[in-house]
Amino acid sequence: MTSATNRVLCLVAVPFLSVPLALDASAQETAKGLLAIQARAQGYRCDKPISAKKDAKRSQPDAAYWVLRCGHNAYTMRLDPDMAAHIQRLK
Repeated sequence: MTSATNRVLCLVAVPFLSVPLALDASAQETAKGLLAIQARAQGYRCDKPISAKKDAKRSQPDAAYWVLRCGHNAYTMRLDPDMAAHIQRLK
């Protein structure tokens, strides 16, 4: 896929990750893949996404918090509707 296609995919798909769902294995794979695409689109390195877990304690109705673990880095991501993700690298 092209970079422009990745950005469109992220803008369309990532807001739906904030919907509270019981994540089964295939949905978990989708979440980590989409979050990794969003992180890469915003300039963060995530070549091999390992896991993505929703932080239920920090999440709110209009902002979903996720922890994305990649091969070399881990990030906390806050997803707000119609906005770029707020991403912080975990130490």
